[in-house]
Amino acid sequence: MKTLCLLLSPGLIGTKNRLIRSGSSGKKKTILMGLLGIAFWVGMFLISCRVLKYFQSIEMIGDLLARHLLTMLLLTIFSLLIFSSVISALSNLYLSDDLELCLSTPVSIEEIFLSRVILTFINSTWMILIFSMPVFFAYGYVYASGAGFYFTFLHMIVAMAMIASGVGIFLTMALVHIIPAQRTRDIILLLSIVMVIALYFLFRFLRPERLVDPEAFFSVVQYMGALKAPDSPYLPTRWIGKTIWGSLRPSVGQGYFFEIALSWTTALSIMVINTWMANLVYFSGFSKSREARKRRSGGKRVLAFLAGACARPFGDEVGAVISKDIKVFFRDNTQWTQLLLLGALVIVYVYNFSVLPLHKSPIPLDFLQNELAFLNMGLAGFVLSAVCARFVFTAVSAEGKAYWIIRTSPLNIKRYLWGKYLLFLSPMLLLGEALVVLTNYYLNVTSFMMVLSAATMFLLTFSIVSMAMGFGAIYPRFKHENIAQVSMGFGGLSYMIASAVLTAVVILIEAWPVYMIFMAQKKGVEISMGQWIFIVASFALALAILAAAVFKPMKKGFEALERYEG
Repeated sequence: MKTLCLLLSPGLIGTKNRLIRSGSSGKKKTILMGLLGIAFWVGMFLISCRVLKYFQSIEMIGDLLARHLLTMLLLTIFSLLIFSSVISALSNLYLSDDLELCLSTPVSIEEIFLSRVILTFINSTWMILIFSMPVFFAYGYVYASGAGFYFTFLHMIVAMAMIASGVGIFLTMALVHIIPAQRTRDIILLLSIVMVIALYFLFRFLRPERLVDPEAFFSVVQYMGALKAPDSPYLPTRWIGKTIWGSLRPSVGQGYFFEIALSWTTALSIMVINTWMANLVYFSGFSKSREARKRRSGGKRVLAFLAGACARPFGDEVGAVISKDIKVFFRDNTQWTQLLLLGALVIVYVYNFSVLPLHKSPIPLDFLQNELAFLNMGLAGFVLSAVCARFVFTAVSAEGKAYWIIRTSPLNIKRYLWGKYLLFLSPMLLLGEALVVLTNYYLNVTSFMMVLSAATMFLLTFSIVSMAMGFGAIYPRFKHENIAQVSMGFGGLSYMIASAVLTAVVILIEAWPVYMIFMAQKKGVEISMGQWIFIVASFALALAILAAAVFKPMKKGFEALERYEG
C-alpha cells in the first residue's frame, strides 16, 4: 500500500504545485472556469427540471417517459465511460513517458498496474460524472426524493463507473497484446469516430422529437413501441437504473438488494480479473509499445503534389511552413479523421432545417422565415467558431518545439501568421457559406435574406478565423501530448466566448434595419431618407466591427509571439 501511494504521489504533488504557483492570472482562470462550470450546472439542472415537469404533466405515460429517459441517460453515460477508459488506459498503461522509469524500479507489476488503473479511472470518469450530475439531481428535486435517493444514486454511479473503466482497461490490454499500442491507438480512434458518426446519424434520423408529439404516431401501441430503449438483464445499466428508479419512487417497488450486490460484485470482480490478466500480458504489451512505427509510403506522391500546389502561392519561406502543415495534418490520424466528424455535423445540421415543421407554426410564415434566417446565421457562426477552435486556434501550438526553428529563421513572424491565416481561410469560407446557403434554401427565404445571410457569413468568417489565429498566438501551448487538448484551456474558452459575442453583436446590429426593410415591403410603403441613413449607418457599423475583429487579434498575436520566451 505504501508503494502504491508513492506511485500516485507525483500526480497529486504536480496538481498541488500547479495550483500554488499559478499566480494571480492562474487564479483568475480558475475562477472563470469555475463560474462557467457552475453556470453549466445550473442551466442543465433547470432544463432537466423543465423536461421532467413536462413529463409529469402527461397523464398515464409521464412516469414511463421519465424512466425511459433515465435508462437512455445511463446507457449513454456507460458507453461514453467505456470509450473514455479505453483511450485513457492506452495512454496511462502503455504510452506515458514515465513508464520506463517505473518499470525499471524494484516494484511489482501488480502495484504499477493498480496505480495506472486508479489514474485511468480518475482521468476517464471525473468529467463525465460531474457534468451528468445535474440531470440526476433534477430527478431528485422534481420527484421530491429524500436523502436515500442521493446516497443510492452516488454509490451506484461509482459502481457503474468502475465497471465501465474495468471493461475499457480489459479491452485495451487485449488489443495491445494482439496489436502494438501505437497502431492500436490509431485503430481505436478510427473505430470510435466511425461509431460516433453512425450513432449520431441513427439518433438524428430517428427524429426523437416525435416522442413528445403523440399525434405523429397512428396509435398508442405504435407510440409506446417507439419509447423502448435498448434493455437487457445482462446490462449493468439495467441493474443501476432499476435501483435508482426504485429509490426515486419507493411506491413502485422495494428491495433492490440483489441489483446492488450484483453491481458491486461485478465492479470488484472486473478489478480482480484485470489484475490477473495484467500479470500475463501487461509487460509484453508494454514492450511492443516501445517498437518504432513503420512509415507508410502509400499516397506519398499525391500528398506531396497537394502540399506543393497549396504552398506555391505563398512563396518559398511561408510556403515551406504551409507544405509542412498540410503533410503533418494528413499523416496524423488523430487530425484528418476529425474531418469525418465535421462532415457528419454539416449533414445533420442541414437535415435539421430540412425537417422543420414550418407549416405548423402559429407565426406567419414570412416572419418565421426571417427569424429563422437570423437564428441560422448565429448557429452557423457558432459551428464555424467550434471548428476554428479545433483547427485554427491550434495552428501555432501545433509547431511544438519546432517553433524555435521558425523563430531563428529569416521568416518574419507577421508573414508566418498571415500565411497560416490564409491557409485556413478558404476551407472555412466554404464551410460557412455551405451552412448558410443550404439551410436558407430549405427555409425558402427571400432573395434579399439569402444574399444578406451569405454576405454576412462571408465577412464574419474572415473575423472568426482571424480571432482564432490571434487567440491561438496569444495563448500558445507548444508543450502538449495531444493537440486536441490545446483548445480546451483558458485560451480556447476565451476565444469561443469572444467569437460568440462578435456573432451576436453583428446579428443584432443587422436585425433592426432588416426589420425596417421587411415591414416597408410588407406594408407597401417607401423607406424615408432618415430610415435609409439609419440602415446604411447600421451596416457600416457592422462592417467596421468585423474589420476591427480581423486586424486587432492578429496584431495582438504578433506582439504575443514576439514577447514569448517559453
